[in-house]
Parts: sequence; structure tokens; C-alpha cells
Amino acid sequence: QMQLVESGGGLVQAGGSLSLSCAASGRTFMGWFRQAPGKEREFVAAISRAGIITYYADSVKGRFTISRDNAKNTVYLRVSSLKPEDTAVYYCAARTTNYYSDNHGDYDYWGQGTQVTVSS
Repeated sequence: QMQLVESGGGLVQAGGSLSLSCAASGRTFMGWFRQAPGKEREFVAAISRAGIITYYADSVKGRFTISRDNAKNTVYLRVSSLKPEDTAVYYCAARTTNYYSDNHGDYDYWGQGTQVTVSS
């Protein structure tokens, strides 16, 4: 069983930035997803176990950056140039296999989520 704990969400004005963190109890392929009220959970970004390969949804490419510090078993998501439509609960997730997927059903473990609210 893998434990994931997110932190770093909050309220920010449009154009602002936040840094989200996900402390994990192990090291594996990791992803960030988000879910806005009334919408399905959507893929945001992912990173390979070694941190060499990263993946992004088109909607966040160039604005969000995923990274990891394997010495601390922590994955980060830097969210910048925020827009009101980025408002959502952000979740980190882990896959037990080191292969890319943007399908939330392919992830085995989930954190509790952290709220990001962007005001216009």
C-alpha cells in the first residue's frame, strides 16, 4: 500500500503561481490530475520513476512543470500563469508500472487532493 499526501494548494489571482507537493511512501511513476466541480477527473502531468521523462496535457503545457526529488520521495507540480479555468481539486497519483498513462483508471494509488482556486 502506497501513501500519498498533497500540499500547497490555495487561493491565487489569475496570472499567479503555486507550488504543489506530493509526499509518497515509495518511488514509482507519478501523475497529477485535477477535478473541477461537475466535471470528470482530467490528466494534468506525469513523470517517470527516474524523473527523466515528463508528460503534460495540452491545456497546461508551457505553464505547469512537474518534477521530483527521489531522495525525498516527493513529486512537485509548479503551476504558473494560472487561469480561472484551472480551479479544481488537484490529486497526485501513482502507478505501480513505470509506463505513461493519462487515464486516471490506470493509477493505483491516490492522495486526498488539494484545492486550487484561481480568482479573476
